[in-house]
Amino acid sequence: MINELRSALATAGFTTDAVLDRIGEVGQAGLQRNCTVPASEMLGDDESPLATLIRLFPLNLPVPEAQVAAALPCAALMAEGLLEPVDDHGRIRAAVDLRPYSFETAHGQWDGWVISDPTPGLDYRTQPTKPDYVLGVSPASTTLAQITIDSRVGSALDLGTGCGVQSLHLSTHADRVTATDVNPRVLKLAGLTAELNELDIDLRDGSLYEPVRHEKFDLIVTNPPYVMSPPRGERLVYRETGFSGDDLVHDVVSQSIDHLNEGGICQVLANWAITSDQPWQERLASWAPRGADLWVIERERLDPYAYIEMWLTDAGLAGDPSWDARYREWLDYFARLGIEGVGMGWITVFNSGRELPQITIESWPHDVQQPVGPFIAAHQQNIAAAQVSDEVLLAGFFKLRKDIVQETLGAPGAEDPQYIVLRQHRGLKRAQQVDTALAGVLGACDGSLPLGVIIDVVAGLLDTDAAEQRALLLPKIRQAIMDDFFDSPSAAW
Repeated sequence: MINELRSALATAGFTTDAVLDRIGEVGQAGLQRNCTVPASEMLGDDESPLATLIRLFPLNLPVPEAQVAAALPCAALMAEGLLEPVDDHGRIRAAVDLRPYSFETAHGQWDGWVISDPTPGLDYRTQPTKPDYVLGVSPASTTLAQITIDSRVGSALDLGTGCGVQSLHLSTHADRVTATDVNPRVLKLAGLTAELNELDIDLRDGSLYEPVRHEKFDLIVTNPPYVMSPPRGERLVYRETGFSGDDLVHDVVSQSIDHLNEGGICQVLANWAITSDQPWQERLASWAPRGADLWVIERERLDPYAYIEMWLTDAGLAGDPSWDARYREWLDYFARLGIEGVGMGWITVFNSGRELPQITIESWPHDVQQPVGPFIAAHQQNIAAAQVSDEVLLAGFFKLRKDIVQETLGAPGAEDPQYIVLRQHRGLKRAQQVDTALAGVLGACDGSLPLGVIIDVVAGLLDTDAAEQRALLLPKIRQAIMDDFFDSPSAAW
């Protein structure tokens, strides 16, 4: 059945570019609003296999059986439960969402398909989401893929695989991919996704690290069910667990070291609680596994009300009679746990083996350039380069990244600017305020002279003592190294 399906999709030209081109910009914009009407209008009376597949899957509309049979192995897909009859008029509806999926790799574009459950709330039909619902490619899953380090690894773990999209990405740069989940429907659909794309993914049933309790990996990626909802009998498996507050995320992070090879990395897209009893930086720093570097970047923060409303709506409860009671239940739950807000962002654990692990907890809500994975990968090298002795640092040859620009602010006609800022235009797009001396030193870092020589020259030009300038500038240069302002910092060691 899968081979026939793959062949049919390829024959119809069911690719990302073809679908987007066929429904046009208005159709795309409509689907982003969960409205199928603009895309349906763009298809008109087209009964080609491509148009049939678009109606059947992204639009989740009923289609005459004869049209489905002309585009797909209809009987086999109905027997598998992927298609189902709608009424007595011979119409068929998809029981799953099957969409083309594409992304760029270091070796070119990857094209394939992802199978999940249909998008809830299409055409504003609100209904509660089923507990075993399998979420498709979402903003969260694409964000995780974009922050994931894409260097070649021997083994990778997709923890809580969902529809399996992370495994697709991992398969392009990992020799072996293992994927886990507790939802039987996830394991079925993720297995179909892997088979459809002719990938060998080792799928395992179980919670957290239990299915791999005796194994280690070079790379672990996860977008776990981090929603901090009140414990109740029925929950949405893709986003909620029976853990209290953010205990699940804590366990994913703190236990990761037991499943990372030396030099291995665990990357987590998650939420965490902002509590009244402890600064959030201290709280998350305490999650760092022994012997591992921890890097937390808070990208967004929501107050309890916005957070609760977002997830109640996501569950299909907007307009439902239970809305008010569920809202109050959630507020009471947060009050008991002392949760005053919710942080959202990226957590990275490095099994560095460093005697003094590097722990960085920061808020960076500003624009970044995706994919940011390569810049996260550079962080480990930057830590090592920033921690060398003063002598080694001064002997090093550094080259400022080409995308760094200098911005100045001051009164018109003033001899010197009031502020000088160096700003990145790639990766995390960090900015660093500098004085005249630091701007001069960094601006002269073109890889041709040792850092110590550059500092001494700038000190002479400013008529200042070279030793004093070294003492003042080296801590700031170390920070610039940590913040990735240089191209592959190297030293004469």
